[in-house]
Amino acid sequence: MTYNPFLPIDTYIADGEPHVFDDRVYLFGSHDKEAGDTFCMLSYEFFSAPVNDLGNWTSKGINYEARQDPLYSEEMRYMYAPDCVKGNDGRYYLYYCLSGYKGRGGYKNPISVAVCDTPDGKYEYYGYVRKKDGSPYLDTLCFDPAVINDDGIIRLYFGSDYPWFDSFVKPLRKWAIAKVVGRPTKEVPDEYTGSYHVELSEDMLTIKDKPKRIDHEIKGEEYKKHQFFEGSSIRKIDDTYYFIYSSTNNHELCYATSKYPDRDFTYGGTIVSNGDIGYKGRKPKDRLNRTGTNHGSIEKINDQYYVFYHRLTHNSDYSRQACAEKIEILPDGSIPQVEITSCGLNDGYLKEGIYPSVICCNLTNGKMKHGSNKKETKEYPCIGSKDDERFVKDISDNTSIVYKYFELDGSYYLKLLFKGDEGKITVYLNDTLSSDVKLHPHNDWFEYITTLKTEQGVYALKLKYTGKGKASFKQFELKKF
Repeated sequence: MTYNPFLPIDTYIADGEPHVFDDRVYLFGSHDKEAGDTFCMLSYEFFSAPVNDLGNWTSKGINYEARQDPLYSEEMRYMYAPDCVKGNDGRYYLYYCLSGYKGRGGYKNPISVAVCDTPDGKYEYYGYVRKKDGSPYLDTLCFDPAVINDDGIIRLYFGSDYPWFDSFVKPLRKWAIAKVVGRPTKEVPDEYTGSYHVELSEDMLTIKDKPKRIDHEIKGEEYKKHQFFEGSSIRKIDDTYYFIYSSTNNHELCYATSKYPDRDFTYGGTIVSNGDIGYKGRKPKDRLNRTGTNHGSIEKINDQYYVFYHRLTHNSDYSRQACAEKIEILPDGSIPQVEITSCGLNDGYLKEGIYPSVICCNLTNGKMKHGSNKKETKEYPCIGSKDDERFVKDISDNTSIVYKYFELDGSYYLKLLFKGDEGKITVYLNDTLSSDVKLHPHNDWFEYITTLKTEQGVYALKLKYTGKGKASFKQFELKKF
């Protein structure tokens, strides 16, 4: 059995690109630090699982370190969202960009490349994406690279579309490019931001022609509300290209489709939001979690498609965890938006057992915020940690902690491990009141027990806290009697 987040609960992998190579699925992503104070503080560590056992994710340790890149410095030491592709020579090529603290200076570097004989072995620095004359490609914003081997053609996608770029970053480009190239260079071209596509040569580094921008031509009236922001990803399903990206709304992964890899894309919709915004018409003010950056993609594992995304923890945007949901690709090629759940990669619904509290899929006091590239100064309910413990913390009046979904039948003990101030937990099953639990003041974890009576069915388990103080929640157990 597995659940969201599907990696160990002390692991923080964001920006996940899932790929199936042979009989395993690999997750290539950036590596956040628990309770970190900026993005991507740790070295790359790539987890994988057998395609027939998606609850068994393991890693071989650190795969690649930023200090292996010649551009590494104390100011430029964080590796952002990577992607990996199997080259025509059978080796695996890793594409990424270096950045600084909270993204500072992260939009002036070329796309770096590392290589390895296996997907999760020790990668070695290989070079940077370059022009035919050997100079690094820096004519447009190089960010969030994505790559695909399209029947032997290596296609690279990259870029971001920041509205403040012309006034903030663009003036720095002349200096930045000159520093990397080692000689004076021309001013930055007017069309600099956006998502770009280019083919790479057999060396996996050299671009064949001038990159072509694809996001500004995406068709569809609804695209105006979900325009490209960052996080380019690409998949090809049958004869259709799926361009997956993080929109300007930031919390959602959207997609557009085309019969061509570099033009004529049509907006398809939202695949997932880490606050369930848009799902069944949910408005931003009614978000079911603290929302922030989102980045990921889709992958077919056996006969099932999944969307991989990340959630936020520690009341910030800097400790993100990998999650996944089953998706459906309809006969017309469309992907309906899916609800975020605690089930994730599990083959079916959750059943009785002992669970960490941090697998909640919804955590809200009704006033949750959106915060990109920041840590909230005001306390909100969140996934937190202390020493070697992970738990839901800062639970205040009117906080709902929700787990979707459990398959239940009969009578159960529900054991809850709480600490904190006096209060009350009201237990709901599918919004129907089931029982109440009175919490007493405790500085240490204390077990409370109540009972649930159910008919055979599938239930959302919701715990609602009311009280004047605050509480923390570590674990729960559902046991049939």
